Amino acid sequence: MNQKMFCFQCEQTACGKACTGAAGVCGKKADTAELQDRLTGSLIGLARLIEGNESLITQETNVLVTEALFATLTNVNFDNDAIEELTRRVEEEKQRLAPDCSVCGSACGRNDNYDMEKLWNADEDVRSLKSLILFGIRGMAAYAYHAAVLGYTDADVNSFFYKALFAVGMDDWGMDELLPIVMEAGEVNLKCMALLDKANTETFGDPVPTEVSLTVEKGPFIVISGHDLYDLKKLLEQTEGKGINIYTHGEMLPAHAYPELKKYSHLKGNFGTAWQNQQKEFADIPAPVLFTTNCLMPPKKSYSDRVFTTETVAYPGLTHIGEDKDFSPVIEKALALGGYSEDKVFAGINGGTKVMTGFARNTVLSVADKVVETVKAGAIKHFFLVGGCDGAKAGRNYYTEFVKQTPSDSIVLTLACGKYRFNDLDLGTIGGLPRIMDMGQCNDAYSAIQVAVALANAFGCGVNDLPLSMVLSWYEQKAVCILLTLLHLGIKNILLGPSLPAFLSPNVLNYLVENYNIAPISTPEEDLKKLLG
Repeated sequence: MNQKMFCFQCEQTACGKACTGAAGVCGKKADTAELQDRLTGSLIGLARLIEGNESLITQETNVLVTEALFATLTNVNFDNDAIEELTRRVEEEKQRLAPDCSVCGSACGRNDNYDMEKLWNADEDVRSLKSLILFGIRGMAAYAYHAAVLGYTDADVNSFFYKALFAVGMDDWGMDELLPIVMEAGEVNLKCMALLDKANTETFGDPVPTEVSLTVEKGPFIVISGHDLYDLKKLLEQTEGKGINIYTHGEMLPAHAYPELKKYSHLKGNFGTAWQNQQKEFADIPAPVLFTTNCLMPPKKSYSDRVFTTETVAYPGLTHIGEDKDFSPVIEKALALGGYSEDKVFAGINGGTKVMTGFARNTVLSVADKVVETVKAGAIKHFFLVGGCDGAKAGRNYYTEFVKQTPSDSIVLTLACGKYRFNDLDLGTIGGLPRIMDMGQCNDAYSAIQVAVALANAFGCGVNDLPLSMVLSWYEQKAVCILLTLLHLGIKNILLGPSLPAFLSPNVLNYLVENYNIAPISTPEEDLKKLLG
């Protein structure tokens, strides 16, 4: 390969094909991309060693594999030293599991690391299927990681990581061998999302509908971004009584709906919008920002001294909070900066000053009878699931306009950071139900699935027969594993945007179109006309 790097795992990849220069669109440099490939190749070597020797696996092995996969997700880890350390740990784990393997003279290839250039240069259909597998397990690893932090694990999820990595390293496998593993990734991810849902609800309680202010009150404050509710809980504990307010950002917004988190009076509201606006929104705030997971963008010098990372997130030069979860440096920075001298309103994209969240499956299903009656009475004629990732590429205003144009007799379910395009709109109510219902983070697609299944059961039909349309946006690998889960469940007629993944070859895309009727978004007017018949 003549290019300096090869990466096409996110939606913003250069020219809609691949990032191949000195740095990717996300800010990841070529040497970092190479190290992430080397880490992935080492993980494949570990999976090869374990194939047929599953009894060697320990919980420590599982934790390491999950963390290493998570670290290669888009906008998580930009730190070369941190990535090299993970690779070193993987190699040490291989040596620990099979101490004599590295000195054996037999060329059995049992623990050979994989050269990722073989994948990037493979037949386009093979590359496409392997990319679906690899990117799917990277997204799944993020969910498994968050669940493990709370003490919840699943043997099937852990086992599949090795199976999937082994498959990626098999150069003589074609569509017949790879396609079943692609679909299995969706099946296992459903288990993984259910696991994280259980971990979150049993630890923090079932989410309840909650109004969240977009006003930052005067005085010291901290902005916390990412997805990890455990980190937020620790930060709330350590800041209690210190005169510091906490504001969520991005995918942390749904935290306000969990009883064990909302009980902290200094969890005040939400700051800013989706992740891609952070370089503008963080530029002048007199407060520190803590990143617990993706999506971190390379911070500008004007505010880099105020950005802190923890867990697998890392960026050169930023202060990293280790496993002890001592947030003292963040707290000290908040007190030193002092916050605003008076309350400031940071309106949403459409000018709203408050948003709602907390419409998880338990809340929606608790009024399922009412919803069914309202549908039968004709007051609700259609449901739209409009959600997924947000991003900077032009065309994402489609989702704002789409939601604005949905009929007044329809309900919009949403989740993930894509909702920031429209969650501050006031679309009114139907039968006492708000027309926009935020179901939570991207992993809360599990809630949406459960609601869809429950409605299908109530009407005695399949999910594809419901007056339900899915209009999804994607950016990174968690969206990939969710899409695979929807395909595993046989859900059809999904509209996907703002562009289709660069790693889908024409033949693989054609397979998805023929079997699941996946289609790209067009215009809000045309798509609504099509979806409403």
